[in-house]
Amino acid sequence: MKESGKSVQEIVRELKEAGAPRNDYREQSLKIYGLICAKCAREFDHKDRHLLTVHHKDGNHNNNPPDGSNWENLCVYCHDEEHSKGILGDYLSEGK
Repeated sequence: MKESGKSVQEIVRELKEAGAPRNDYREQSLKIYGLICAKCAREFDHKDRHLLTVHHKDGNHNNNPPDGSNWENLCVYCHDEEHSKGILGDYLSEGK
């Protein structure tokens, strides 16, 4: 189907490119800050490093300065907690 004038292959390629990271900020952040959660101080090794995530302090995933100033490494539990703060705050403020 060519609704936009593009072939299916072109659309799939564009979607893959759009979803591909512009740079590997995760690996860069892990090198800068190490395999430790900035919030709970849990340490990770090569076997469980997949549980360590990069949190963008300003919430903008496109803001990836090379010095890592917009990042902090958080374990998946602390990262979930960090993002749920805003949701809980919004919920509580709506009740007022």
